[in-house]
Amino acid sequence: MLPAAGSVLGIDVGGSLTRRSTAVCRLSWTPHSVDWVIERSTAEPARRAATIARVAGGHGLLAAALDGPLTAGLQPTDAYRAAERMLTRGLGRLIGKPGQSNVPVGRLLNAQANACARDVLALGLLAAARHDQAIDAAAIVEAFPSSYLGLMLADPAGIAVQRGTRSDRYFELLAGNGLLADLLASLLPGRHAVTSVQALRNHDDRAALICALTALGLAAGDYCAVGDAQGWIVLPPLRFIAPWAQALLRANMVTGFGGCLITGNLGQPSLF
Repeated sequence: MLPAAGSVLGIDVGGSLTRRSTAVCRLSWTPHSVDWVIERSTAEPARRAATIARVAGGHGLLAAALDGPLTAGLQPTDAYRAAERMLTRGLGRLIGKPGQSNVPVGRLLNAQANACARDVLALGLLAAARHDQAIDAAAIVEAFPSSYLGLMLADPAGIAVQRGTRSDRYFELLAGNGLLADLLASLLPGRHAVTSVQALRNHDDRAALICALTALGLAAGDYCAVGDAQGWIVLPPLRFIAPWAQALLRANMVTGFGGCLITGNLGQPSLF
């Protein structure tokens, strides 16, 4: 479903006005290669908007994914959403969990994510949404890199991590065993990766690339998603989600603890 050449955008949303904790990644491909460019910015509105515009570079974007709570119409949210519950029950003890949108930190992240999303939409570069879980007329979605990575691990219980370094540890493991490269090659077959994922060392840069991979999966129609009318978090394609994680997600869906879990191609969603 992807064109021979194109681009997607991923943004790791940061809230610092002094530290460059917002990272913006444009992942682009040609018929033969795939590469990305990443820049970081503070959350100062003008600087952040300029960074997003510079990284986008006037390229048409098939999709954008942001690491922060997003709801329909980019409305503020103050709820413990189904998307968050689905990735918490059973999974939280193994791979961590998304922050709740109904606590102060969650509300702040929601506000920052909405601001970044509006910056992206203002560029007028995003393709129209074609997925049933759309929150906007344009193809902009919510990502959560830590869970995205954690769901791909074969045995997270055997991995020693600290809360603040969890996503970095997961990234390093999946980059080291080649699974991230396999995911990229599965979504964009036949391309040479100009830059190795293992070359990324910065925490925010890594998260931005995972957000871009989230957007790529959406654009390809090859993804899973958890959530409901209060928002959806987009996850890896089903074949890249480890069996233990698939079982826990199914259990959460069946018991009604969370929202629906959707998989399949654009326009043809189905419960798995």
